[in-house]
Amino acid sequence: MSAVPTPVPGHPRGLYTLFFTEMWERLSYYGMRALLVLFMVDQVQNGGLGFTDEVATAIYGLYTAGVYLAALPGGWLADRLLGAQRAVWIGGLLISLGHFLLAVPVIQFFFAGLLVVIAGTGLLKPNISALVGALYPEGGARRDAGFTIFYMGINVGAALGPILCSALGEKWNWHYGFAAAGVGMVLGVIQFRLTRHHLGQTGGVPAHGGFATRRDWALVGTALAVALVGLGLVFAGVLKVNPVWLAQNTTVLLVGLAGAYFLWAFLGAGLTRTERGRLGVIVLLFVSAALFWAGYEQAGSSLNLFAERHTQRLLPSFNWTIPTGWFQALPAIFVIVFAPAAAALWLALGRRGRDPSLAVKMSLGLLLLAGGFLVVALAAKRAAAGGLVWPSWLVITYLLHVLGELCVSPVGLSSVTKLAPPRLVGQMMGIWFLAASVGNLIAGLFAGEVTGDTTTAMSGKLLQVVAVAGVAGGGLLLLNKPVRRWMGGVQ
Repeated sequence: MSAVPTPVPGHPRGLYTLFFTEMWERLSYYGMRALLVLFMVDQVQNGGLGFTDEVATAIYGLYTAGVYLAALPGGWLADRLLGAQRAVWIGGLLISLGHFLLAVPVIQFFFAGLLVVIAGTGLLKPNISALVGALYPEGGARRDAGFTIFYMGINVGAALGPILCSALGEKWNWHYGFAAAGVGMVLGVIQFRLTRHHLGQTGGVPAHGGFATRRDWALVGTALAVALVGLGLVFAGVLKVNPVWLAQNTTVLLVGLAGAYFLWAFLGAGLTRTERGRLGVIVLLFVSAALFWAGYEQAGSSLNLFAERHTQRLLPSFNWTIPTGWFQALPAIFVIVFAPAAAALWLALGRRGRDPSLAVKMSLGLLLLAGGFLVVALAAKRAAAGGLVWPSWLVITYLLHVLGELCVSPVGLSSVTKLAPPRLVGQMMGIWFLAASVGNLIAGLFAGEVTGDTTTAMSGKLLQVVAVAGVAGGGLLLLNKPVRRWMGGVQ
């Protein structure tokens, strides 16, 4: 990633259509996410759902994992039936509807809203990124610059969402915060509709529209019918769903699917010896990414609850308490500030022939994650001794985590595309999303254990994350030379 460039003459206005659409979508997504666990654990008399920490964080993990998983069918629907532009439009409408359902104080509407937001995000998220790439078919520096501008739009929205929605949700009414997220997405949909002509024919028709068959439509219809029947049975009380059990078994299922896929790829995909070596590196990336996101994505669950219960948020001079969700804006702010510097650092090291290898960068990300949890574990120990801790503990934690993200996320994504056998690139991108889903599920399950225990046990639980991330990061460092060899010349 490089610093945000100044648009040059002839720069497609379509990029700004996508920039602002994604900004509003991220505002609504992160704004609602900052409230989600806090709302679920709040007492019923205060307008919350009164769930236990374990149940609330399991639901949170299922929700965030579902967003990543939904990107796979969302991409397929755009390619085969809808086209990317129409997928973004429909996805935005569904996200708006989902947030407005969350604003209704009825528990059935709450769960329906989460599912609708997942479906809408699955349509919008992968296809708006595909549209950015399609604006620059020539590739090269202009495409990189376009994605850089787009990436900043993501983080501007992610920073503003928690600030706006938490101020309304925590200070006034939880459902006002959810409604504000819906309004944000409505503004994004309107903006997209009014300016989509700047995209021209890009993504206007399905990539494989000429080959869409009745079987495709029948598959979609069957899937929708099964989903609606299943939801009807759940809402009617015929089927009982335990969120913790569902999160645990979904994690096992996804890990099993990934393992089965990698086994098939090694043994049955006809890969050469060099391709098998590169596939082995992708397996390491999958495990490393899942572990990283399992820690990083506790921002909205265990760390959010730590901010709520154990952090000094009162400003005595102003007689005002900082909304808990405002801490959720910190990662996006840190990305905006430090992403250009990180990109410049990698480029400078590369010019000197000292750019760290893939294994070193992934290792550094995990070690920074461990460092962040070490900080919050020390804060939890101080909180157990009595009283609240200063916000600076969480600020430092989020800073270290974001610096880790800048080592893991763009590097891992780029490496998967370069290491994957050409005929399996699309499938390997699906595996990368799967790693994020597994990480989110583990994050939700573990967060319930961290916050559900007594305060005195919290520090020890957080130190477990330090140990796992530290050992994984150290192990990757030890594997640096073998990984270079297995990559078979890929840089």
